[in-house]
Amino acid sequence: MIMKALDFLNKAGIYYLATTEGDQARVRPLGFVMEFNEKLAFCTSNQKKMFKQLNNNPKVEICCIDQKFSTLRITGKAVFATSKETQTKALEIMPDLSKMYSVGDGKFEIFYIDEAIAKCYSMSGKKVDIEI
Repeated sequence: MIMKALDFLNKAGIYYLATTEGDQARVRPLGFVMEFNEKLAFCTSNQKKMFKQLNNNPKVEICCIDQKFSTLRITGKAVFATSKETQTKALEIMPDLSKMYSVGDGKFEIFYIDEAIAKCYSMSGKKVDIEI
């Protein structure tokens, strides 16, 4: 269930999103995630290179590690779902985002991971079930 992956990401606090720029991988830390229509959703600015990279090649991977050193990797495709509803929900979940964004500001973008596949492994390499 998506809630297990959402809980894992929230407990980790920081996770890393990989995109591509041409033939070069790009990785950056993220700290916001929410559930939207039973999908994991994230935010960015359309002024950032990440936004352009996601539009040019929507294939992404997210990776994080928890306090027990279990690793979660999520692959899928980024789909933009920016709307008043998604922006409002994001600001309610993380009010600090309002220091950078506001509903309808023309730069605040919300995207979710479609066709998501999650794999979680313990430190020993044993697969831990995480459904998404």
